[in-house]
Amino acid sequence: MQGMIRRNHLPKLERALDTQPGVVLLGPRQVGKTTLAQDIAEAREAVYLDMERIADRQILEEPDLYLDEQIGKLVVIDEVQLMPGLFGALRGQIDRRRRAGHRTGQFLLLGSASNTLLQQSAESLAGRVSYHELTPFTLDEVGQGALPKLWLRGGFPDSYLAGSDRDSLTWREDFIRTYLERDIPSFGLRIPAETLRRFWTMLAHEQGGLLNAAKLAAGLGVSGQSVARYLDLLVDLMLVRRLPPWHANAGKRLVKSPKVYIRDAGLTHALLGLETMEALLGHPVVGGSWEGLCIENLIAAAPRGTEASFYRSSAGAEIDLILKLPDQTLWAVEIKRTTSPKVTRGFHIASEELEVAERILVYASDRDVPGQGGVRAMPLARATERLSAVG
Repeated sequence: MQGMIRRNHLPKLERALDTQPGVVLLGPRQVGKTTLAQDIAEAREAVYLDMERIADRQILEEPDLYLDEQIGKLVVIDEVQLMPGLFGALRGQIDRRRRAGHRTGQFLLLGSASNTLLQQSAESLAGRVSYHELTPFTLDEVGQGALPKLWLRGGFPDSYLAGSDRDSLTWREDFIRTYLERDIPSFGLRIPAETLRRFWTMLAHEQGGLLNAAKLAAGLGVSGQSVARYLDLLVDLMLVRRLPPWHANAGKRLVKSPKVYIRDAGLTHALLGLETMEALLGHPVVGGSWEGLCIENLIAAAPRGTEASFYRSSAGAEIDLILKLPDQTLWAVEIKRTTSPKVTRGFHIASEELEVAERILVYASDRDVPGQGGVRAMPLARATERLSAVG
């Protein structure tokens, strides 16, 4: 259970396997997908194959020969994106098993690259699998009292559970190095590790800022197309979030550039060499880091199918996070690292323009209080609790 921290996804995945032939679990490396899959497999008759192991890949070189023998069992395939040719065989397997009466709980596929894996599987497995994303630990998993630790270290299990802040930082530095030197090249991508590290670090310095591709390109000495390719890669690996601007108001002059966040606060701090809370609080990134932490937790708590964006007009109206829930209602969220439950006039103007259903201020206090203009100020834990209740 990942250091005795129960993952929220465990019951969700078990329910999905009880209703679907297959489930695809996406998430960056080292986020805990394998551990979670093993927890699920322990309660079922299951077999586990890791596509990073040569022996396991050889087993599936002729997949039907092996998988036909496993009918009735849950087959867990880890790092499935390393064998793209497997998806067609899995489609046939699922269809044959359905005809044989085995309609649910047949395959659990784990992958570390979202768009690549989705493109491969969407064509072959459409209507046969459901997709889920495993994030690093969230606040509702570790508890409100652990918020400072979660913020500083991030939510990757080995980083969060490390024996000291120094050990945690060392793990994250090794994680970054391994991604750059081994994992990314394993996808067949030829990007110099040092260039990509500089790009990733530049994003950390600009955490939560509007994407300025020209500035990034000039700083790296590369083309704008290269910057777009680097960003696409880190988004695809679920390490960076590209938060789109709200675009439904055609008559308004709105910002068109996305905001960019490194999704795990601990990785942001490792890229900037911030080991302690004192170092973080004294660094210019502190506001962007706090905002990124809150946004990731709020999106993780929102119901499946929620769309996230931000709002900023040329006139100064602004909302840090807009959540469009599956029922089409809008939640407007302001995020401030302050104990004062006040929002800007621009937040109210934007909320009125969009006719939002909920106005929330996530702030650095432990009290849930009504604010001005229908805004409710609350700590992050309370905001994520409210969103979870909607789902």
